[in-house]
Amino acid sequence: MSKRDYYEVLGVDRSATPEELKKAYRGLARKLHPDVNKEDPKAEEKFKEVSEAYEVLSDEQRRANYDRFGHDDPMQGAGGGAGGFGGFSGQDFGGFNDIFDMFFGGNGGGRSRGPQRGADLEYQLTIDFKDAAFGLKKEIEIPRTETCDVCTGTGAKPGTKVETCATCHGSGMQEVYTNTPLGRMVNRRTCPTCRGSGKKISTPCTECKGQGTVRRRRKIEINIPAGVDTGTRMRITGAGEAGDRGAPSGDLYIVIRVNTHDFFKREGNDIYCEVPITFVQAALGDEITVPTLYGRETLRVPEGTQTGTLFHLRSKGMPKLGNGVSKGDQHVRVIVQTPSKLTDRQKELFRELSREFGEDTHEQSKSFFERMKSSFLGE
Repeated sequence: MSKRDYYEVLGVDRSATPEELKKAYRGLARKLHPDVNKEDPKAEEKFKEVSEAYEVLSDEQRRANYDRFGHDDPMQGAGGGAGGFGGFSGQDFGGFNDIFDMFFGGNGGGRSRGPQRGADLEYQLTIDFKDAAFGLKKEIEIPRTETCDVCTGTGAKPGTKVETCATCHGSGMQEVYTNTPLGRMVNRRTCPTCRGSGKKISTPCTECKGQGTVRRRRKIEINIPAGVDTGTRMRITGAGEAGDRGAPSGDLYIVIRVNTHDFFKREGNDIYCEVPITFVQAALGDEITVPTLYGRETLRVPEGTQTGTLFHLRSKGMPKLGNGVSKGDQHVRVIVQTPSKLTDRQKELFRELSREFGEDTHEQSKSFFERMKSSFLGE
């Protein structure tokens, strides 16, 4: 089953502002939430569809990619979103927590919000054709959330203590009792004092303002292996967004895009190219020089070679990814160039050569049509 258009899911125009998107999302979330539609077996599926649409369209970069590629965007689905070429993206989406806040004042479904793993990031890197063949080291810069190095992620000013929340006694949850005609009911919700952390920070860190994380631009050196192609994905573990309260960081995904080459054309690990040869070389045979990724190679063209003939240079193609020894082949297609500007002397020589071969244009044409007549009329 194909996915519906995200704008259609949210019921907004493609020109909708972020405020309009948020308003549409919240309205649909209230209407479609499984806790409100317990009798509808498809309620959870509808809610997830709305959440997914808002997750993409609420992020500026991911929305731009979706507007360009739709659901076929190759950058979607790396855990943290899809960035534009030469950039990154990442988003930590707490849709369900937001919805529970709407209905139950932030109860998170009656569950304590534990430490959250950091969001994954995605960075698209465009490289040259030859860099894909030989690999390279490259330094990239990404903005990401990192653990505060002043408070080491505690959120408290150095020298001060992180205290246990007096409201929830460190559980992160608060129980609210309500008397109803059916009896006394208990509603568990996220503690409004500590927001589920179970901790209280009396003196926040001045660097991170008590968050435990800070936003920085970080330079990272990456190694691109030989043999990568457009669409190759590399994962750098722990290089994504920082987790909260000691949770592990997310991962960074590098998505490769390789520029095309003016001379070489790539198909898998094989390389194709076209090399022109003269009429004389094709007729008499010759040794020609062919460019490869690894230098110049000599290729023997036998006499009588026809235009379009394909020759092979073994192991002169792209390295196979993950195998530093094995390579594809290079395929060389020779194109015979017919002379376009001849002197009178050259024309006479060609006529003389034609007579030497016993060729006569009129006789050839007559012979051809006689064969066609015999073939179709049986004469």
